[in-house]
Amino acid sequence: MKTFDIQHTNKELSAAIQAKIDNLNKPKHSLGRLETLALQVCLIQQTLTPRLSHPCHLLLGGDHGIEREGVSVSPREVTWQQMINFTRGGGGVNMFCRQHGFDLSIVDVGVDYDLTPYPGIVHRKIARGTKNFLYEPAMSETEYEQAILTGSELVDDCISKGCNIISIGEMGIANTSPSSIWLSLFCNIPLDDCIGAGAGLNNEGIQHKRKVLTRAYKAYKAYMANKAHKPIEPLRYFGGFEMVAAIGAMLRAAEQHLIVLIDGFIMTACSLAAVQLYPAAKDYMIFTHCGDEHAHQMMLDHLGAEPLLSLGLRLGEGTGALCAYPIIDSAVRMINEMNDFEHANITKYF
Repeated sequence: MKTFDIQHTNKELSAAIQAKIDNLNKPKHSLGRLETLALQVCLIQQTLTPRLSHPCHLLLGGDHGIEREGVSVSPREVTWQQMINFTRGGGGVNMFCRQHGFDLSIVDVGVDYDLTPYPGIVHRKIARGTKNFLYEPAMSETEYEQAILTGSELVDDCISKGCNIISIGEMGIANTSPSSIWLSLFCNIPLDDCIGAGAGLNNEGIQHKRKVLTRAYKAYKAYMANKAHKPIEPLRYFGGFEMVAAIGAMLRAAEQHLIVLIDGFIMTACSLAAVQLYPAAKDYMIFTHCGDEHAHQMMLDHLGAEPLLSLGLRLGEGTGALCAYPIIDSAVRMINEMNDFEHANITKYF
């Protein structure tokens, strides 16, 4: 079983970093979140002069067996159709990656379609979708391990290009369903409170989704009744291949001291799972966006995370993380490029 050596960021430099930020020629704390972001980035990189290098975005695609139960407004073929669309540059993720200079990798880890004819896709398929967790675990332990390793290896590919900041997005119809169950399990929140509209279910659709996920939740509890608890069990029982690969990517990125940009509801659920396994991984995560799924804020609250943006996005693909990138860039530019009081010949008045 793959393990990671993830340490909390070393805080010994904190005082020196804060002193540098406080001596920039501005009123103390006047640049708000940019200052706390700069501190976090400096601690991740263990330097007073941080930099952002070759930003990479992993777009992970996978299908979910639970989609067969009608828990999503979109049918599963949308997953493969969008994956092909991404190869042609026509998705939201493509546009934002172009805008902000991200190296985009479109990765099939579990799409229920043969995407091998499309050279713009990285082919790492584990299976053609997960099993239906209403009746059985979504994946085996072997498949879970393969997904974790795939995410980890994709990060190594990014590092080999010089990347030190990474964002992760997903394409997988019905993946709000496992995300809602993980929220309930990990945060001890009633399942009903964790279930929302996903990509646009109406009230009737939400009620149906609640019934299906409640049945699945009870089936999981029965399945686990006579089994020794393992931290990976809820992850492999409910997760999608794209979600578990994202967890592996987050953990490897934290192990290698990369900045990890966390997007919306699905990716926050994956970060929640990653932190369940390795609490120190949170030190490397910047939470970029609170989406339109109503339970997303509960996840962020549980993690003690304050997102940078709240734009009402619910597209997925990592678009919220990409939109937030210029804010992290501004924080890094602030600490590196602003004059301090001495060099600006300005009286320090505090």
